[in-house]
Amino acid sequence: MATFVDSHTHIDQHDADEWPDIVARAQEAGVEGIITAGVTIESSERCVGLAEQFPGAVWAGVGVHPMDISGPLSDSEIERLRDLALHQRVVCISETGLDWEPGRPDRAAQEQAFRAQLRLAVELNLPVIFHNREAGMEPLRIIAEEVGDKVPAVAHYFQGPLDYARACLDQGIYLSLAKPLLRLPDLQEIVAHHAPLESMVLETDSYPQPYKKKRENWTEPRDVPMVAAKVAELKGITPEEVAETTTATIQKVLGRAIVV
Repeated sequence: MATFVDSHTHIDQHDADEWPDIVARAQEAGVEGIITAGVTIESSERCVGLAEQFPGAVWAGVGVHPMDISGPLSDSEIERLRDLALHQRVVCISETGLDWEPGRPDRAAQEQAFRAQLRLAVELNLPVIFHNREAGMEPLRIIAEEVGDKVPAVAHYFQGPLDYARACLDQGIYLSLAKPLLRLPDLQEIVAHHAPLESMVLETDSYPQPYKKKRENWTEPRDVPMVAAKVAELKGITPEEVAETTTATIQKVLGRAIVV
């Protein structure tokens, strides 16, 4: 069976008694590695605890999401993040970034928090998996200023457009593909014709979805193979080739901190 890594989830947000079954279902589908990303300091702590509970299956990202900040990150908050990021089960700074949808937190505060976390990533030699909603090229500009090529960066839940894809690739930023690939023709065009397979990793961004009536329809890490199958279809290759390449890529990004 092909072996996959889900490079971005929020399975820590599920009830803890669900964790074993979520991990088991993922492994049955060939998803042998899962990264669960924090969105606050408290959830980052929970991610670390989850990763401790499932060694060899789950790893943690720590970070503060732009939608979850209440103002600039304080020195004490940055220090708490640093302490968490030093844990042996932490493999990346995530989730951080920019979210410029109307009604989101102050943009200047978002930028300060993003820059602080990028600097922490460079200091600790950890890759960054970042969020970008409606912020155009601004995250790339900030990454260029704060990170350059010192640590890898991954564009989480990548959906395009083409000019953003090209800018990411020109900057050496990896594209993380999820279920939107199954339904977005423009994204399918990018994957088919404009992005090399070696620049791609896979994810589900899975979290509790009570708005879906049936629990079995919630997105979980077990769904990574369906994203891989679509990549394979678009590229004219096998799902096994997609699994091999994307798993090798995420291991490269993480400095082989994940062994599956």
